[in-house]
Amino acid sequence: MRVSKLAPAVSYISFLALYFSFYTVASTSSNSLQNDFIKCLHQNTNVDFPLDKTFFTPERNASKFIEVLNSTAQNQLYLTTSMPKPDFIFKPVHESHVQASVICSKKLGIHLRVRSGGHDFEGLSYVSHIETPFIIIDLSKLRQVNVDIDDNSVWVQAGATIGELYYRISEKSKIHGCPAGIYPSLGIGGHITGGAYGSLLRKYGLAADNVLDAKIVDANGKLLDRNAMGEDMFWAIRGGAGGSFGIILSWKMKLVPVPQTLTVFTVTKTLDQDPGFKILSKWQQVADKLVEDLLIRVYFTIAGNNENKTVAMSYLGQFLGEKGNLMEVMHKNFPDLGLTQEDCQEMSWIESVIYFSGFPTSAPPPPEVLLQAKSPFGEVYFKAKSDFAKEPIPIIGLKGMIKKILEDEAALMVWTPYGGMMGKIPESEIPFPHRSGTVFMIIYYRSWSDTEERPDMRIKWTRELYSYMTPYVSSNPRQAYGNYRDLDLGQNSNNSKTSFKQAQVWGAQYFKNNFNRLVKIKTKVDPENLFRHEQSIPLLY
Repeated sequence: MRVSKLAPAVSYISFLALYFSFYTVASTSSNSLQNDFIKCLHQNTNVDFPLDKTFFTPERNASKFIEVLNSTAQNQLYLTTSMPKPDFIFKPVHESHVQASVICSKKLGIHLRVRSGGHDFEGLSYVSHIETPFIIIDLSKLRQVNVDIDDNSVWVQAGATIGELYYRISEKSKIHGCPAGIYPSLGIGGHITGGAYGSLLRKYGLAADNVLDAKIVDANGKLLDRNAMGEDMFWAIRGGAGGSFGIILSWKMKLVPVPQTLTVFTVTKTLDQDPGFKILSKWQQVADKLVEDLLIRVYFTIAGNNENKTVAMSYLGQFLGEKGNLMEVMHKNFPDLGLTQEDCQEMSWIESVIYFSGFPTSAPPPPEVLLQAKSPFGEVYFKAKSDFAKEPIPIIGLKGMIKKILEDEAALMVWTPYGGMMGKIPESEIPFPHRSGTVFMIIYYRSWSDTEERPDMRIKWTRELYSYMTPYVSSNPRQAYGNYRDLDLGQNSNNSKTSFKQAQVWGAQYFKNNFNRLVKIKTKVDPENLFRHEQSIPLLY
């Protein structure tokens, strides 16, 4: 009997011994990898990097490692304990460190991810679902911004945020701006690789349309500018999405003129105030045809609760000029909104940046708030998808759409009109192809907190709304915005041998006919597919 009672105990002890043996082997292997990487870095750069400030591992300091990992990750969904974690994080403090990182990753066969601002919707800059082990090269210490007003340009490093970029421009001039994104915590490195749009897109196009030069580390660890990389690669990195061609170190951006006085407004209408969708339908007819100095976006949110639950449609506008001129434009082209002088606020360009950034508008914070790297929305989990509308959505479509939105408690959908400069730039000018013929872009967005009991239902709702909208948006292919990455569209296989045929599906949705050119350039500049992730550009073969 004693022998039979001892058997389970012996088995359990054996299991523990096996477990800790495996853990020790894995930990030892990880430490060996780290040591080999550090040794290789020293061999390939002459610029020192203090380990306590640049190298973070769970073995050296677990709490600090998690702090750094979470520091700029914007989607908490990909920070849960079940998600794969990097073996270590390296924060370069010099350009040569990035070059050395590429050389060493290639030499040691380590899969790498690169993070500038951590805004990848699917977390691909800090999570790898297809390969382990992997490491993160975090560019947040490379954040210099050098504004040259005389040259109408600015050099900005990849780790800087657009909030920092805007703030530094405003320090030098009140009549210069940059047509990049809206939210200040966006990292400039990855942001521009997908196109990057904001409140100036109808006047000046995308940030990627206004890139003059760039510095990139290629698959061989070489530092290249526009002249050295050649026009094919320079074309590819401006809208061809990040993580495929190299590591962007900095962008040289064109500064654009902005008036000393801009006018902004927010006018909200509930379903009761627009019962027949007269206002929303008129917006669809005119928003992309208004003067290019005027941008009016529509935000759909839930208001009220229970029997008072409704959908609020907020029309957020920015006009490059004084409110008197804006009122003339609105009375002529969009009187249905009922905009009044009292709705309008005149302000500087940098104040308008803060207005649209998600900060309180009743008592807006000072411009220095743009220097903080965190999102004004706090730590959220979310799922998002995107679409492009080629024609106005009919009333029957709007009714079903609103019904679907009312099924949720915290839905968000945003419509951004095109036209203006966006319709004048050929779709093959850069990889971003969504140009003439696009009436507006749509983002479907659902966020939740860590107390949410059924996050799967929030994701399901987002997908269902996207499915419902199928008849009313672009088709063949159904287009999507590359910076709003969506793995529902498809992804590469679990190894470095990405499939061109497999990637054609989502590639056409993001890039249309430009995808084929991107693949040819990728095959030329990174034939070993060093820079890869779940939706990186594949090789031709």
